[in-house]
Amino acid sequence: MITTSEEVFYEGGPAQSDLIINLLMGLTLIGLPFTIGAVIRALWLRFRITNRRVSVTGGWLGRDKTQVVYSQIKEVRSVPRGLGSWGDMVLVLNDGSRLEMRSLPSFRETEKYINARISARRAKGSPQDLKGFAA
Repeated sequence: MITTSEEVFYEGGPAQSDLIINLLMGLTLIGLPFTIGAVIRALWLRFRITNRRVSVTGGWLGRDKTQVVYSQIKEVRSVPRGLGSWGDMVLVLNDGSRLEMRSLPSFRETEKYINARISARRAKGSPQDLKGFAA
């Protein structure tokens, strides 16, 4: 049995700055929906980005888990938020579906890391990374 260890690049929740700014915006009636969204993200959204896959746990009470290996990713799109201190990222998969990652801290470094892994997987073409994982 061949086992390879995973090296974790990032593991954690959304950017804390997103929560703080949205809590301040919540002092106004208009900002309440954004505040509620930020609180839910802070409570239940978790990212885990390793050298083999991207995992996102979220949804109500953190019950939804999505894992994507790099060979399934076609394109990475990102948008800066909070004056560039965090950002939103979308992974476009080969089948056309999308995986959204909101309020991702250090999103520029994460985007570079994911793009490097996509390029490495395409160059190597390793089908063994697909074993047992589905989007």
